[in-house]
Amino acid sequence: MSFTYQNAGVNIDAGLETVQRIKQHVKSTYTPAVRGDLGSFGGLFAFPAGEYERPILVASTDGVGTKLKVAVAIGKHDSVGYDLVAHCINDILVQGAKPLFFLDYFGTGKLDPAVVEQVVKGMSLCCRENGCALIGGETAEMPGVYGMGDYDLVGTIVGVVDEGKILPRTGIKAGDLLFGLGSLGLHTNGYSLARKILEAHNIRYEEYREELGCTVGEALLANHRCYAPVLAKAMATGLVKGLAHITGGGFYDNIPRILPENCRALITNRNWPVPPIFTMLERLGELEAAECYRVFNMGIGMVCVVAAEDRESFIAALGDEPAYLLGHLAPGERGVEFL
Repeated sequence: MSFTYQNAGVNIDAGLETVQRIKQHVKSTYTPAVRGDLGSFGGLFAFPAGEYERPILVASTDGVGTKLKVAVAIGKHDSVGYDLVAHCINDILVQGAKPLFFLDYFGTGKLDPAVVEQVVKGMSLCCRENGCALIGGETAEMPGVYGMGDYDLVGTIVGVVDEGKILPRTGIKAGDLLFGLGSLGLHTNGYSLARKILEAHNIRYEEYREELGCTVGEALLANHRCYAPVLAKAMATGLVKGLAHITGGGFYDNIPRILPENCRALITNRNWPVPPIFTMLERLGELEAAECYRVFNMGIGMVCVVAAEDRESFIAALGDEPAYLLGHLAPGERGVEFL
């Protein structure tokens, strides 16, 4: 028997078609700092060193978890592409960085150019909204590693911050206030638990639920918000002392990452709008409150540490973005406590 790469499960022509499909989306993200063209062995980017006194590069890699299983089941893939970039931008935003460029990895068992195009279209949209260039990536067709129809999606972002503006600032202390910015849903964590709960109750993604005001799948695929635009003015004017991106680990694991040893976060107010997908999962899964606040974001995607005297200025700097006062910092062992 004569073997070819294609009958081994890898279609080179599908890879070439994919490049043609995504080219327009990728180029739509290019900034004046991009050099070279799509298809090179590496992406080229002219670092804007002259714009910073002491520039520090900030890099992060992340994925969107098993939210991909929902996207595959529904057949909607642009939203997870958007989510990937938004998540990564938020992760470097908490260190005060602005995004420069982004690279992605798409691995699958059988390459479907139309699916890749949807994913890249979503990534490109978020990149354009945030002045971030999508300068390269990898598309891998790996039969036997990934199941047919499944894919994995990972992104790497590189940004820059002036050394004097790195967050969190050293002045975080007891008495500072904690403000929360709202989320649209689960964002990109907690899906393994959410899917397990829904499966146990035989709830289908296409099922319309009155309490959600949409189908279950639509609620689960609600976008991961990118907070860079709404926080731009507050950060530029020095009103933000620290940021915690509420992802895997929820409130309990993420807020302490930015606190000094002698500070404890006290959450005294839970009167923010909680997207109904959370209350539905909490009820169906009979989840304890502590589990909810450790697994899910529960309607708060970003927590901001602000000096008490800057409260009104911070709220004003956010414009139309609601800022929910969650609580404050107090002396004590580093951690989070709900009162």
